[in-house]
Amino acid sequence: MTGPHISREFDIAIRNLKDQVLMMAGMTRQNLERAMSALLNRDIELSRAVIDDDTNVDKLEIKVDQSGMDILVRHHPVASDLRLVISSMKISTCLERISDHAMNIAKRAKKICKGPELQDVALTEPLYLMADGLLRDAMTSFTDSNIGLAEGLKQRDREIDRCYNNLMTTFIGQLEAPHGKAESLLHLIFVIRSLERIADLAVNIGEDAVFLGNAQDIRHVSRIHAVGNDASGDQ
Repeated sequence: MTGPHISREFDIAIRNLKDQVLMMAGMTRQNLERAMSALLNRDIELSRAVIDDDTNVDKLEIKVDQSGMDILVRHHPVASDLRLVISSMKISTCLERISDHAMNIAKRAKKICKGPELQDVALTEPLYLMADGLLRDAMTSFTDSNIGLAEGLKQRDREIDRCYNNLMTTFIGQLEAPHGKAESLLHLIFVIRSLERIADLAVNIGEDAVFLGNAQDIRHVSRIHAVGNDASGDQ
């Protein structure tokens, strides 16, 4: 008689775990959007709010870990259910790190806003939009089990890397110019570095979505193939 009850309890626990991850993703993307809005619109108060709200994401990460461990201990899930628990816990770690980067952007925005207006700030928006789009689609691939969408994230990340490298070259080239903007430019360099890392973490989430969907680990596939091809060429 306890079978149906245990099954129902397990289903509820799994659903709650996934809901927690989705809530965490929503809060993380909101923090990132507000951090960039603070930067682009010179809004110091908004940057302070992002810094204060980062702890809410931290608390959710702890909650996801606790929920996942409770499911593992009490229900001993297997196959796709086990992969869901593992993927959820790994994704929550990525989301917490993304939120940390959003907080760092907010801190840099606050410092930039205290200095003279910097026109170069606007150059960061396309990089932000690409990184946020990658994060949005990574989470969609997780919620919808969209393997094709997840597998396409790495290629899109290469375009983000190109944009990042171009911006880095532009900003570094201006550092020694006699315009009194060196400090703000340094802060801006850290901003684009955070955006590039956010994109990398979004790719990691996509990799976890692939693992969830078909039990395939694609984290180092391209690198392994490249090494294999090099070895074949040496023979």
